[in-house]
Amino acid sequence: MARGGRQKNQDGPDRRCIATGTSGPTTGLIRFVVGPGDVIVPDVMGKLPGRGIWVTADRASLETAVKKRLFARAAKQAVTVPDTLVADVEAGLTRRVTDLIALARKAGRAVAGYEKVKSWLLTEEARVLFQASDGSERGKSKLRSPDGKDSFFGVLNASELGLAFGREHVIHAALAAGGLTERIREDAIRLSGVR
Repeated sequence: MARGGRQKNQDGPDRRCIATGTSGPTTGLIRFVVGPGDVIVPDVMGKLPGRGIWVTADRASLETAVKKRLFARAAKQAVTVPDTLVADVEAGLTRRVTDLIALARKAGRAVAGYEKVKSWLLTEEARVLFQASDGSERGKSKLRSPDGKDSFFGVLNASELGLAFGREHVIHAALAAGGLTERIREDAIRLSGVR
């Protein structure tokens, strides 16, 4: 809470998407900057220097921005847009989500494996459930996601989810409550839109 008991605004300033023209909080957008050699670079972490260019986190908006050359208009200069920009964004978001899940695992805030995840779900310790997109539907249907908005994600495959836990494959994973889980949730939402 802020002074006087008011709720703090966590979203920050609104940004406008160059593809859709809609404004909103940065949580649903992907930031780009003009890098060396006037090349457009995705800034998945939002930390690169330079004026930000924002695009809604969905594949259609990204493809529209590339096809209509909206990055040059937003940057107010001639820029080079790599042919692999959409794939680079997807790869960057995937890496970010798996790295953050690995960090949560090291902090004791994430578990993997059917029995451990089931235990966390029964004790209501789990706030977010991840299940591999290429896992068995029968096995995945045995676990019910925690209550709440955006508490289930099926955006990572078994090998990507396994990277976060230092294993070859992981089908089920759960995250406990906390600030790190909220960051993972935001990035997983963005990755869902791009995939």
